[in-house]
Amino acid sequence: MGIIKLIRQKIYERVVYKLRQHPFTFVPALILMFFVMTLPLGLYWIINRNFTPWLESPVGLPLLILFASIYYLFVVLYFYTYFVTFYLNLTIITNDRLVDINQNGLFSRTIAEVDLYLIQDATSEIKGFFPSIFDYGNVMVQTAGSMPRCTLHNVAHPHELRKKLLDLALEDRKYHEKN
Repeated sequence: MGIIKLIRQKIYERVVYKLRQHPFTFVPALILMFFVMTLPLGLYWIINRNFTPWLESPVGLPLLILFASIYYLFVVLYFYTYFVTFYLNLTIITNDRLVDINQNGLFSRTIAEVDLYLIQDATSEIKGFFPSIFDYGNVMVQTAGSMPRCTLHNVAHPHELRKKLLDLALEDRKYHEKN
C-alpha cells in the first residue's frame, strides 16, 4: 500500500505538495554510517598487528568474525530504521487539507490532518550555513484546529512553501465562507 493511500482523498481534492525532508539532511547520517562501518576494519588492522598469535588460534578469528557480524547487523538495522523514518515522514498538502504523516520507528505511525481554512499563521525559517546554501528549513503552521501547531522540518524552499500555504488557506477560507 502506498503511503499516499493512507489519506482518503475527497472527490474535489487535488494534491498540491508531497513534502519530505530535504535530501541533504540525510548526508550526515551517510557520513556517520561510513565511519561506523569502517571502524571494525581499523580494529582488525590493530589486532592483526599487535595480537597476531591470538588471531592464529582456533578461537580468535571465528570469534572476531562473529562479533564483527553482530556489529554490522546492528549498524545496518540502525541505519535502515533511520532511513525508513526519514523517507516515510511525509506531509501532503492538498487544496483542502494539510496531512502530516510521522513515522516513529519501524512499526509506529502518527497521522494528523487539519483543514486549510483553519490555518491562522505560517512562519518559515532557515538557520545555518548548509540550509542557507541548499535552501531548506522549517515551516511552522499555527492553526485553530485540534492540531494547534504543526512543524514541517527541513523542507525545500520553505519561504515559497509558506507563501503558497497561506494562499491555499485564503482560497479555502473563501470557499468555506460562501458555503
